[in-house]
Amino acid sequence: MDEVIEKFALENALRYNGKANLGAVIGSVIKEDSSQKDNIKELQKKVSLIVKKVNVMNLESQKKRLEKLAPELLEKKPKKEKDLFSSFKTTKKVVTAFPPEPSKYPHIGHAKALLVNYEFAKRNKGKFILRFEDTNPELAKEEFYKIHIENYEWLGVKPNLIQYASDYMEKFYEYAEKLINIGKAYVCSCPQEKIQESRMKGVACDCRYRHFQENIILWKKMPTMKAGSAILRLRIDLKHKNSSMRDPTIFRIITKDHCRTAGKYSVWPNYDFENSVMDGLSSITHRFRSKEFEMRNELQRYIQKILGFEETEIYEFARFNLKGVESSGRIIREMINEGKLTGWDDPSLTTLVALRRRGFLPEAIKNFVLSTGMTKSESTLTWDDLIAHNKRLLDANCNRYFLIENPERVRMQDAPKMKIELKLHPEHPERGKRKFSTDELFYISKNDVKTFKDKKLYRLMDCLNFTKKNGYYTYQGTDLKDYKEKGEKIIHWLPFKKGLVDVEVLMPDKRIASGLAEPMTLELKEGDIIQFERFGFCKLDKKTKNKLYFWFTHK
Repeated sequence: MDEVIEKFALENALRYNGKANLGAVIGSVIKEDSSQKDNIKELQKKVSLIVKKVNVMNLESQKKRLEKLAPELLEKKPKKEKDLFSSFKTTKKVVTAFPPEPSKYPHIGHAKALLVNYEFAKRNKGKFILRFEDTNPELAKEEFYKIHIENYEWLGVKPNLIQYASDYMEKFYEYAEKLINIGKAYVCSCPQEKIQESRMKGVACDCRYRHFQENIILWKKMPTMKAGSAILRLRIDLKHKNSSMRDPTIFRIITKDHCRTAGKYSVWPNYDFENSVMDGLSSITHRFRSKEFEMRNELQRYIQKILGFEETEIYEFARFNLKGVESSGRIIREMINEGKLTGWDDPSLTTLVALRRRGFLPEAIKNFVLSTGMTKSESTLTWDDLIAHNKRLLDANCNRYFLIENPERVRMQDAPKMKIELKLHPEHPERGKRKFSTDELFYISKNDVKTFKDKKLYRLMDCLNFTKKNGYYTYQGTDLKDYKEKGEKIIHWLPFKKGLVDVEVLMPDKRIASGLAEPMTLELKEGDIIQFERFGFCKLDKKTKNKLYFWFTHK
């Protein structure tokens, strides 16, 4: 089984610049031998060990080993990726839109609908509109307009036009009166409970039989009425099998001031009416959105038809859920207020501000959300799925440094004074080196110290070999070949000298990891993403004269 794991680890590593992905290798092994599912924990341990060994090999060594182990895998032609939009051919001049409500911070689920609509318009040399659906003054907040725009710009989205639905209130009223005049809408003053019951039973209330002139009079009075005292409903079919079509509400009274229009309006269109009209006015040809809106399609197309608009082609895809991550704006607000989250950018969240602050790259997010496809089948993904896309980009670009978490001073007896040079990046020598002066004294992480066994050979990375006996550490030369033949473990280190940098790293579980980093980290700028060897990728969040504060990105 070890050879099976190794061949798939080598294959995956060669495909992705020398770095195999744990999840991908496990998937390949199970595909070849499904019985491995029965002992998944043991399989994960084995794969993890072999992936680590493969990932420290250079590309040439990986290729030679795979040629010996499974040459047929080298002959595999790379699969041609299926075009995400291959099923959506069109001859129209494409216009798409993405309509967020400015009531919370956008998260990775928003990013999928945003990017699919944006990419489809770009692919077809069309037009993309960012539209704020802000016709609920109880939810729309001024701060969120700017937050959405900034987040989408960070993702690389450049809309051809930004719209605000609240700017079109007079148009909404114009179309509402048109529907009343042709007998397609009526004012209903029944209590909410009675309306729900009549829709469920398919029974009309007396309001439904008012003359259109009476409805116009009541419609004109609605701005002076109390919230909840009247609504405007479409007259469709109370027996319709789609409950959305049973005389739905299209306008309601909300007396709260709006963040953009203040108290100018108190009668507001609901989502279906506003969405249908705005799509019609903007000549939206295609809309891609999550399938939670699927039941609304028939209603929205009906509204467009009776108002004389060309119907928008609408396509749904399944929402993807990231396991264990909260996305509800209401629940996130509550958790922030209760102190359970540090804010909308809490490292446990998948809001775009949180991902950005942690060190996820826009390209990785784009690749990830588009890779989930256009299927209607619900799927639950894990952080590992997102991390795999980000790690491939960071591996190729991030400089390496040493961080010693929970440092412990160790004396390497008989170790000579040395000048050590380490590359900032193993594959980019042009970036320069970090230089250290060492003697017998080193800092090593307490977590490593606990694992050392007597008489076993260990190595300080790119520095020296040593053994431990009865609590003492002894220098055993610098020969890497000697370590490869007998060694147990390579660890990172720092010289016990002045000039080391105090570091704190905020982990996703809110734990603070603290330790010492090499002096060259003081040259970093806020926002830089680096890799601390054997610790993980981190983004510098804040910098003071003597201390650096990072956010942990991922392993």
